[in-house]
Order: sequence, then C-alpha cells, then structure tokens
Amino acid sequence: MAHAPTLDRLLHFLERSPTPWHAVDNMARRLEQAGYRRLEETETWQLAPGERFYVTRNDSSLIAMQVPEETLGGLRMIGAHTDSPGLRLKPQPVVTGNDWLQLSVEVYGGALLAPWFDRDLGLAGRVHVRREDGRLQGVLLHVDRPIAIIPSLAIHLDREANNGRELNAQTQMLPVMLQGGSEPDLEKWLKRWLYEQHGLENIQLMDYELALYDMQRPSRVGVEGELIASARLDNLLSCFMGIEALLASDGKQGAVFVANDHEEVGSASAIGAQGPFLGDVLRRVHAQLGEGGEDGWVRLIQGSRMISCDNAHALHPNFPEKHDAHHGPTINGGPVIKVNANQRYATNSATAAMFRDICREAGAPVQTFVTRADMGCGSTIGPITATELGVPTLDVGVPQWGMHSIRETAGSRDTDYLIRALTAYVNRAELS
Repeated sequence: MAHAPTLDRLLHFLERSPTPWHAVDNMARRLEQAGYRRLEETETWQLAPGERFYVTRNDSSLIAMQVPEETLGGLRMIGAHTDSPGLRLKPQPVVTGNDWLQLSVEVYGGALLAPWFDRDLGLAGRVHVRREDGRLQGVLLHVDRPIAIIPSLAIHLDREANNGRELNAQTQMLPVMLQGGSEPDLEKWLKRWLYEQHGLENIQLMDYELALYDMQRPSRVGVEGELIASARLDNLLSCFMGIEALLASDGKQGAVFVANDHEEVGSASAIGAQGPFLGDVLRRVHAQLGEGGEDGWVRLIQGSRMISCDNAHALHPNFPEKHDAHHGPTINGGPVIKVNANQRYATNSATAAMFRDICREAGAPVQTFVTRADMGCGSTIGPITATELGVPTLDVGVPQWGMHSIRETAGSRDTDYLIRALTAYVNRAELS
C-alpha cells in the first residue's frame, strides 16, 4: 500500500483543486515551500547552476525546473495537464423561468455527461474585477458548498431513460441554483462570495471563467483501501506525482516538470502543449546556462527525455471485451506504457526500454496498453510536445476506471509505484 502521508497529500490536493487555476496555485505554493523561486515571464531572468524556479502562464499552466549543479546537459522532463472535462458557465449564464434561476453551461472537453445528474455541485474558477481605485485584478473563487444540482427526470416521465437516450446539454443539463429566481442576480452572489473570500468591496465584475464541480470529497475505497475515487484524477493525479518526483530531485541533474492547460480540448493555445510555453522557458535557460548557441540547443534537446504522464484505461471487470486480451492493464499493477503505432502516443521502443529499466531500478512493476485494433485511440501531450520540441518522448500513466466521468477511480498502490519510477528518472545519471 502507498504511504499514508503521500495519499493524504494527494487527496487534499484533489479536493482543493477544482479548476486548473486552483491546481496551479496549489502546486506553486508547494514549490515555494520547498524553496522554488517564482519567475515572471515579463522580467529579466538571472539564473545560476543548482537553483530551483517555477513560472506560470495564464495562471493555469506551470513549469518548474531544478537547474543542474554543473553543466546544463540532458534534461529529465515530466509532462502532465491541469484541465479536466466538465461543465463551464457561459458568459451570460442566467436562465430564469418556472420559479427557478438556472445556469446555462458549455461542455468542456469530452465529458461523460450522465454522471453529472443528481450531484451536489459547487462553483469555482477565476474572476476579474475592477476595484474601487480603478485597478483590474484577477482572483480565484472557490464556493466549496453545494449551490446547484442537475436533477434527473423521473423514470415515470421517461420510460426510455435506461435505453441509451441521448442527452442534450443545451436544454436538459441546466443546473438549478435558486428558487424564486425571477431576476438575473448571479452577479449579486458572486460579489458576496468575493467579499467573503477576499474582502473585496465596491467592485465591478468585468469577466470570469467559472466551472461547476462535484462536492463529493476524494476518498479511499475498498475493504483495504485499494482504490482512490475522486473527480479530476485525469489528470491531476499525474500533476501530483510529477511534483512529488521533482521535489525528490537530488539536484545533480536537470529536471523539468510542465503542466499544460487545454489538453482536453486539443492543446492548441498559448498555454497548451502545442503552444510555445515550454520552448520559451527552456530557450531562456539555455541562453544563460547552455553552450554552443543553436547547435548546443539541438544537442540539449536530443540529449533530453520527456515522460508524458496521463492516465491509462484499466481493464474494467464489467467490460473486459473493451480491451485487447494481451494489453489490459490492471489497477494496482503498476504504471502503464502507452503504445500506438499511429503516433497517438509518442512511445517508441527506445524510450519504452528506458522506462522499463527505470522501473526495474525503482522496484516498480510495469504494464503496457495498446487499444483494440477496431477501436479509436485517444492522445496526450506526448506526441504534441515531441513534435514541438523534437525531444524523445514516451507516454505513461497509472491505470484508471471511468475516465472523463465526474468521479474517476484509480489504484492507491499505483500512485506510489509511479512516484518511485519518476523519482528514479529525475535522479538518473544517464538517459539511455
């Protein structure tokens, strides 16, 4: 079983990270407590061998780096993403009628919609306000109590409910928030919550990015606590494991952790893996501490490795036919190497061999996932990062059930296995 303190930290991180902005804020706090220095992209950087720093972009993507004590050589990179599928409020979300104030939502990413019904829903995200002195300020909002619900239609009124009826997110998934809500007064409540959480008074709401989230707390499940159940395991679980490994770095090697936003919607943004964020940061580091100009940059990238961490589909005991018979990873069977001949994953035999050797060194079991030949395959930031940087990459993850559901399930032992492997990776003397 994984160490209890590690799982306690994980459950706390999951509970306090309902949005990408909260996840980045929590990771930044943890990094600062460990001695990492925050850098701003708009300022001049002064870097020295052996130091540790982090930088954020849009407050929803983060890069942290342990600069090597000696020459800037091959980097041990770990990648993850901060976003998860879900329901986000539209800019003008208030819908009134039939004695209720409801919220119009937009589906973010490939969310599994059915589990969202009959859940206690909180509200969280980022709000920009104009203060009394005229300054614009962005603040985090986290209403951590149930303020809305999407009620199911009783089976008496829909006899086809259990026969695969399609759900319409525009008309059938509007959360109810306030009875007697004949006026569009969401702004009043947002100002009240901002005052309660930040002491802000006499403000003008300028804009916001807000999401609904499940209020059920993360938990250990199973007679012996074999499972972890929570929202946003895909992919905050990888963010947590990446930070754990980075903080265990011995400082001798160059180690990088990147957590991009927007993976669930294609990664094509200034803060997504297809954007320039990682390349911008690494080029600035190379400009100060690297050698050989552009030639040295290419040598640095080709001497580096990227492990893209994103959860894998575990063999489902109720649907074993959904897996290839020889490539169905099991919960608590160890981290999973993800392979796809059509480059939906970036793994090749060289990077897979390196990871298998790392797992051997760390005493962690390892598994392999390949999707059925008659099914489509998802993707990750791995192929995108490999394309943008040219860095040799592989895709790994811990196995999980219910991916993209409002509540997902993974194994408690797998968390420890992958942290051990990633820690061995960031401290590894040779990358081969």
